[in-house]
Amino acid sequence: MNKVLAALPMVLFASAAMAHTDGDVGGFVSGFTHPILGWDHVIAMVAVGLWGAFLGKPAIWILPVVFPLVMALGGALGVMGVPLPAVEAGIALSGVVLGLLIAFAVRAPLWVAGVIVGIFAIFHGHAHGTELPDAANPFAYGIGFVIGTGLLHLAGIALGLLVGFTAGRVVVRAAGAAIAAVGGAFLFGLV
Repeated sequence: MNKVLAALPMVLFASAAMAHTDGDVGGFVSGFTHPILGWDHVIAMVAVGLWGAFLGKPAIWILPVVFPLVMALGGALGVMGVPLPAVEAGIALSGVVLGLLIAFAVRAPLWVAGVIVGIFAIFHGHAHGTELPDAANPFAYGIGFVIGTGLLHLAGIALGLLVGFTAGRVVVRAAGAAIAAVGGAFLFGLV
């Protein structure tokens, strides 16, 4: 058992071999940095936390939990090779739609918010599920990816807590508009 525990850090931090054709898909660090360094993912993940905080309890914690759970389903579809049309457009639209919902202070019922977040999570998960089989360490990559995603959700929640202040509401709505604009730029780039 001690040998397994001693080997765990090596497994989590394993990276791709230099001869690997897709060297940026490796282990834990690669999975962790992927959502943080990809602006299309940053805006969507922050938006989920931000909208959850804006909607208040229980959405503040339900939306950031729904996203990675459903993202795992989308990831499984990607790993299995199940085709999903317009994945990149779905990812870009996640920024546009979630950003606009925040910018216009839309207070959707919790189940509607969960469905919206879940639909976009499928696209994000599918995109990364198709990359996962090529990872040097798929398990470590997946763990890193989920942790990176969770931290982005927390950043959105932290920003969303400003909604309790008059000036904070303006900041939150402006952040939503900025998220929608960046998502729109990604969507326009696909055309």
